[in-house]
Amino acid sequence: MASHQRLRARQAHAPGATYLAYTPNGKKLVTAGVDNYCRVFTTGSDDEPVTIDDCQENNTAVVAGNGFFITGSEDGTVSKYSLESGKFEEFLVRTTLPIRDVALSPDGNWIAVASDELVVSVVNTKDMTQVRTLRDQPRAVKHVAFEKTGTKVAVSCTDGNIYMYTLDGDQPKMVKKVDGMIKSIEADAESSSKVLWHPDGRAFATPTAMRQVQVMSTSDWERQRVFKTEHSADITAAAWSPNGALLATTSSDLSLCLWDTKTQKLLKKYDGVKATILAMAWHPTENILSYTNNEGELFIHTDIVPEEHLLLLQKPTISAPFFHDPSEGRAGVAPPQKLTNGNVQTLPGRPRQREGSADSLEDILGPEFQDDVAPEDGDEEMNDFVIDDDGAGYAPAITAQKKRTNGHLANGVEPASKRRAYSSALFRPQVHEPFQPGSTPWRGQRRLLCCSLTGYVETVEQEGKHHTVSVKFYDEHTFRNFHFTDVFLYDKSCLNENGTLFACQPNSTGDGNSAMIYYRPHETWTSRTEWRTNLPTGESVTAIALSDSYVCVTTSANYVRIYSLFGLPVRVYRQKSSPAVTCAAWRDYILTIGNGPVTSDLSTQLLYTIENIKHDIVYQDSDILALPPNTTLTSVFFSAEGDPYIYDSSGVLLTLLGWRTAGQARWVPMLDTKCLSRLAGGGKEESYWPVGVASSPSAEGPGAKFHCMIIKGREQYPSAPVPHLSEFDFEIPLSSAIDKSKSAKKRGDADISDDEDDDTATKTNETKQQEHEQAFILSSTLHSQFSSTLSHTRPTHFQKQSLTKLEVAIDRALLQLLGLECLAGEDHGMKALEIVSLMRDANGKMLDLAGKVASRYGREVLGEKIRELAERKALAGDGEEMDDEF
Repeated sequence: MASHQRLRARQAHAPGATYLAYTPNGKKLVTAGVDNYCRVFTTGSDDEPVTIDDCQENNTAVVAGNGFFITGSEDGTVSKYSLESGKFEEFLVRTTLPIRDVALSPDGNWIAVASDELVVSVVNTKDMTQVRTLRDQPRAVKHVAFEKTGTKVAVSCTDGNIYMYTLDGDQPKMVKKVDGMIKSIEADAESSSKVLWHPDGRAFATPTAMRQVQVMSTSDWERQRVFKTEHSADITAAAWSPNGALLATTSSDLSLCLWDTKTQKLLKKYDGVKATILAMAWHPTENILSYTNNEGELFIHTDIVPEEHLLLLQKPTISAPFFHDPSEGRAGVAPPQKLTNGNVQTLPGRPRQREGSADSLEDILGPEFQDDVAPEDGDEEMNDFVIDDDGAGYAPAITAQKKRTNGHLANGVEPASKRRAYSSALFRPQVHEPFQPGSTPWRGQRRLLCCSLTGYVETVEQEGKHHTVSVKFYDEHTFRNFHFTDVFLYDKSCLNENGTLFACQPNSTGDGNSAMIYYRPHETWTSRTEWRTNLPTGESVTAIALSDSYVCVTTSANYVRIYSLFGLPVRVYRQKSSPAVTCAAWRDYILTIGNGPVTSDLSTQLLYTIENIKHDIVYQDSDILALPPNTTLTSVFFSAEGDPYIYDSSGVLLTLLGWRTAGQARWVPMLDTKCLSRLAGGGKEESYWPVGVASSPSAEGPGAKFHCMIIKGREQYPSAPVPHLSEFDFEIPLSSAIDKSKSAKKRGDADISDDEDDDTATKTNETKQQEHEQAFILSSTLHSQFSSTLSHTRPTHFQKQSLTKLEVAIDRALLQLLGLECLAGEDHGMKALEIVSLMRDANGKMLDLAGKVASRYGREVLGEKIRELAERKALAGDGEEMDDEF
């Protein structure tokens, strides 16, 4: 550094990444680093700073407001501290992954939080229950920045794009995705991609991959001037001066540069930087630039602007560096002025004698400068001259293109009898986007290609044009984990006990390659026979599925392509429902899903088809997939027993009953994750990533379970490290989680009560009845599902026993319900008899037990009815229908 500068390093924190922020009035400077304290420096004072202890460690960002400051740390907490008392006040945000940046709105009321999670939370600093969420970015976020009015937020994503949001309405809305300006960098990299809002509010600048600083206007999203910094390494920090007249940049090449905004010329370069600067901030009113580095040091650089350029810093706010000022139109040509009430105001005049000649004034100046004159001699009827100069509405409005508006068409709506066959309004149905079941979006440099009950496939983006694919199994004793270098950039995968299937898109390698399917079987007693096959040119893969017998591929050309496990093409046909959405496979069965007809809300209904490839049988052809409004399909798969399941965005798992009979298929909810007992208290915020269903009735009854990954917080997808699989029993939604919470509370109150009265007993009986009703309907549904499967296969002895156990479970639940009805009173006799009539009596003993239950509670009339019912069943014999009257 130059010797005439009063500059010395202050060891603010332990060696490591350190950050700083000025308060709006510039009186205080706050620093945060890797240690568990923050420091507050007073501007113009050489006294020791105030140390605020008991802070979080490994801080990654700090911002300051009037009377408080806020830090974000790698443990996922955003903490608020008081500058007056020097005490911790509250946690504003908690995330499951590290915080990368925080930004404070100019009024100090909102804090934007960037983290390794996919969403950005905008939280009120005075009421942390007021939260807005920015969700459109597909990967982790590196930086966030508020515009000077606080109504816009710029999100710098690790995918190399900037996402601009407006906060004007009740819900944040993305207004622009800016691509090609910033570099795609890791969330924890020292390089910067932060958006620098110019103080005049009309433009912003960002460091680019070429180590320059590019300016863009926000009115037309056009690229403007560029600062060619000539840094030899990535830019790590940059900052506009308070009036926007100067720009300071620094890089990991250990140089600090000062630039003139108007000319983009270098004013001063400081080469004596000892460590990489990570954050810098101008003092709001004085000639001071402060910065911190990755060694825990703070520099308060007074007189940073040389005296010969000091006049630039003393100017009022100057304009951002534009090629053309957007307010002046393109290339400095003024745009048409806004018209009063939409009307062109012209005055009559004499015709120009040389109008139309080669050197006329109109020919020289162009049409933009022509006046509206009366035709011919300017006097003839004066062109029905009426000027609506006060906007009273007695003359038809004329647009800037000198055409009348369509106000005479009754707001543009024509009668149905006269409506044209086309419309200027575009018909844009909301088509369901294709997806690969079990696949997640990019999270930083990682993403999951698939999740199954066998294991999962993960890909990691590497430097250069290749990925690393890892295949990991839950049963590592049977299977061996492996990984390989992926030069084709596979974006879809399937995994089962036989092998792994991959797919890549056209031109994934950058040399014009076709879309490709790659199947790699697991280790066998023979040599591994992996194979690849290319799709026709221009055809991309929308989804793939793998079973024990076939490979299914749906494509952008709406083809369904079926291959054997050895790569032999078995069938190719065009799907009726288009465009294709996804597919699933199990043994010889293929399930495909596509978009169907458009509904009244312009969304498309999803249609599914199930067929048996081996026997060439179509069981369900373009039937409707049951999804409620405003809900999307999240996953589709077959269970271990071969039953189709879907999982929607509302958290409901459904299975398809009767699908082997045409016209009998129906979607039945097997679990609503919003009604889980673990959510009844309201303290947990989590979602569930579907993986599969393991369905095999156990000795005690149905053992089908939903396998998923639990995603904590507001995240929607699993990320590294991949969560362990969790199991949930099926629970058909009959009551809400709130009802369950109330029931549990009532049971708890009953347990601690000294005098149990009849009301408490009634409440307990209601709870028991709900449990038995759940057991009855769940066992009945599983029985219907399992019996349909066995009727179309060759059942084993164990499967037959499992079916009988399900029948016994149904009768057991009905017998327990019968006891509750008998206990309720004689007036419940008809319902009790109905319950008995539903018994399947698989072992011939249930009706006898039902009679004993009735006798136990003294219901003699009911007992007699039960005996009559048992006699009629005995006389009817197996396979004959009984009379419904009883």
